[in-house]
Amino acid sequence: MRLPIATFIFCGLFFSSCTTENKSDVEEQEFKIDYEKFTLDNGLEVILHEDHSDPIVAVATMMHVGSNREKPGKTGFAHFFEHMSFNDSENVPVGANRKMIPEWGGSRNGGTWSDGTVYYEVVPKDAFEKILWIDSDRFGYMINTVTEAALEREKQVVKNEKRQRVDNAPYGYTDEIIRKNLYPEGHPYNWTVIGALPDLQAATIDDVKEFYAQYYGAKNASLVIAGDIDIAETKELVKKWFGEIPGGPDIEELPAMPVTLAETKSLYFEDNFAKLPELRMIIPTIEEYHKDVYPLQVLGNLLSGSKNAPLYQVIVEEKKLAPSINTYQSSSELAGEFVIRARANEGTDLDDLKAAIDEGLQRFETNGVSANDLKRIKAEIETELYQGVSTVLNKAFQLVQDNEFNGDPSYITKAAKLTEAVTAEDVMRVYNQYIKGANYVMTSVVPKGQLELAVSEAKEATVWIEEVKQDVANEEVAQGEEATYEKTPSTYDRSEPAFGELPLFKSPEVWTASLDNGMKIYGIENGEVPLVQFDITIPGGQLLDPKGKEGVANLLSDLMMEGTATKTPAELEEAIGLLGATINMYSANEDFHITGSCLTKNFKGTMALVKEILLEPRWDAKEFERLKQALETSLKGREANPNAIASLVSNKLVYGDDHMFSVPGSGTLETIKNITVADLKAYYKNLAAANATFHIAGAISKDKATPIVGVLSEFSGEAIAIPKQILPAESKGGNLYFVDVPGSKQSVIMISKLVLSATNDDANNLNFANEILGGGSSGRLFQTLRIEKGYTYGAYSGFRNSLEVAPFTVRTSVRANATFKSLTIIQEMLQNYASDFTEADVELTRNKLLKADTRAFESLGAKLGMVQHMSKYNSPSNYTEKDQAELVSMTLADYKKIIDTYIDEKDMIYLVVGDKETQFEEVKKLGKPVIELDIYGNEI
Repeated sequence: MRLPIATFIFCGLFFSSCTTENKSDVEEQEFKIDYEKFTLDNGLEVILHEDHSDPIVAVATMMHVGSNREKPGKTGFAHFFEHMSFNDSENVPVGANRKMIPEWGGSRNGGTWSDGTVYYEVVPKDAFEKILWIDSDRFGYMINTVTEAALEREKQVVKNEKRQRVDNAPYGYTDEIIRKNLYPEGHPYNWTVIGALPDLQAATIDDVKEFYAQYYGAKNASLVIAGDIDIAETKELVKKWFGEIPGGPDIEELPAMPVTLAETKSLYFEDNFAKLPELRMIIPTIEEYHKDVYPLQVLGNLLSGSKNAPLYQVIVEEKKLAPSINTYQSSSELAGEFVIRARANEGTDLDDLKAAIDEGLQRFETNGVSANDLKRIKAEIETELYQGVSTVLNKAFQLVQDNEFNGDPSYITKAAKLTEAVTAEDVMRVYNQYIKGANYVMTSVVPKGQLELAVSEAKEATVWIEEVKQDVANEEVAQGEEATYEKTPSTYDRSEPAFGELPLFKSPEVWTASLDNGMKIYGIENGEVPLVQFDITIPGGQLLDPKGKEGVANLLSDLMMEGTATKTPAELEEAIGLLGATINMYSANEDFHITGSCLTKNFKGTMALVKEILLEPRWDAKEFERLKQALETSLKGREANPNAIASLVSNKLVYGDDHMFSVPGSGTLETIKNITVADLKAYYKNLAAANATFHIAGAISKDKATPIVGVLSEFSGEAIAIPKQILPAESKGGNLYFVDVPGSKQSVIMISKLVLSATNDDANNLNFANEILGGGSSGRLFQTLRIEKGYTYGAYSGFRNSLEVAPFTVRTSVRANATFKSLTIIQEMLQNYASDFTEADVELTRNKLLKADTRAFESLGAKLGMVQHMSKYNSPSNYTEKDQAELVSMTLADYKKIIDTYIDEKDMIYLVVGDKETQFEEVKKLGKPVIELDIYGNEI
């Protein structure tokens, strides 16, 4: 796992070379995150960052142990231990770690990758000390509570995670193939993070205790707390809750272990779930924090990151072998990899793709690096920097990673300067040193039965594939007895602390304006970072697609980004990049969107490009054919993905044949064949200013933003009537539908029914009523199917906001041999949900959702979402406070009525996507009529 932080390329620096609109008004200044660092007596390094912009606090604990500390035969243990850590601890009630934090209005999770393990939470500030209580207890007081039952239950959960992410996913085994062939036996990166299932199954309680004693000492960790805190008070709280955790043994640092290959290795694998051939080339390079990482990252961008990039030009534009090509540097603590990766068009011979890559690299050698390319990349980096630290959690991630792995929480500024200093000569130097002529591992992953597409003379890759047996009894787990142990002594009372002062929620202040053409503007000013995010919403989206040509709006949104009347696609892309901006278009079910983000200083220039894109389309026939080919490739790729199949079929069952939403917004292989440029031009006439809305959030006032947005005054057009959709006359509720995906290790379960639209008076109440059932990890579905039974990695339910009538859906992916038992559990839970709902559930729902609102609008994206909600549903600026009042007024009788009306099990449509050979007869035991469908939802 890689932390979702701003270190993807570069992060913060002096951006003297970047484009700005008023250079005289912009001072060079170094970006930094203010913090205070101290070390407890036990060796725990603590970093505090104060940010009072929202009444929330983020906590991140980084353990310096990942899969690179494991031994052959005991792989996957760091990740498995992360799972175990979320179970029980001495002073926190059983199961509270997963249940309590969401109930306080917070969120929590963890992640493990090759080099480390991170645990993190974000909570309203009144739960700050409570989160220190839980976090410290997990860190220092959990090992005595581990039981055999908990160990076996978590094994099943991790197995299901692997089945979902690896075994049942197209190209899921590629990482394993690469690691085993790039790194020699004994190298810490020779195995995957999730490890081998036989190793996992063999794990014992003694193994868990040994791992904890070795690696979970305070000296092997960093703790970051960021948010609405008082530094002095927080220091005392940290000393109280974390100060008694043992320091643990001294852990010897692993030296850098970059690898070299004596020869190139070419391997193939026939993938049961892949529909398209994929080629990867992995070249060994250097470790994280090495000075050459930065020019290698720039090199990755230069080779494929733009329409002028040589690999893109050869592979996508000229030879039309793939819809895209990716190249990037990926560095870890001990070694690094330069990756070249392309998923080809259907039927493409990967020998041709490999030859095209070689041709593109040769072209790069010939043409070298342009000054404009470097300028563009550094402009993009500046924007990415601020986007990457725009929330307290992302700041916490940045600080904790750089402290633990580099010893310097402020390394962000140093990395930025190193990137700013990269020259064209540096890029060519690292290309010649690490890439040109280097040996590599090459993987050809091809659809099963299409071995002829693999690179010539590739050797078959060795992969261990699990056989899921139908004997579910051997994999059943029980809660078991709680552990008996003597509590670890403490000088402090380690019982649950009280809540702090309840933070008051206040909606962000919204300003409004309008242009002469009728376009409305909704805005929120927020100056935490010098960024703006914006969105133009035009009603229609998929709803205005011609029948039989579904996908027109989607293709139009793609084509309009491929140049303008006066700019080629490459020129438009470069103009956007030189501003460090992003501009995108997409069509949703009910709306057409133009979105973007940029530094505030570049907003005017960005809007000039938005105007040009919107009003001066290029209608490039060549690009249209390329986009159709890329879409066809994407649609074919989904045909072997069980989750994608389930979504497509479920929508067809729920909406019926006559509703536009029965077909994906991207269209199908059949519908896109019929689409022409003329169809896109006809749809373009639906884009009208009269019913369009401009939304903006960021570091800009109404007075400054409105005249800049005014550049769109030339946009015109009258509002278009949206066709009324036809709902099915009869529901398919009560039936169970089955789609066969041969060899599937998991079954995707979707249980749905059409309920209501977001404008219905009951919409909020339905969302409230769902919270206890499937609103997250504290919901009954998750708690039963994952925590208690170990059948799945996750299980959820919910209702999607829409102007059209939308479905309520339960969704999960379960171990194949637990399909019937999972269906039975869900069925009984739905049948009894109203009768089982109690006054305690009413109170829990109220408190949980009210507190969650404290962090609802922290990011610019969330603020933008707020004004989008206002304009789409005609809501007042204080709609959240009104929703809260509605929530507070809900009684137990209200909840039961909503559940009986909208979550009635007998009206639900059941869908299972899985292995027919082992599961078809099993699902019949549920007692519902069982109907088999193909992957397109047609009855067989």
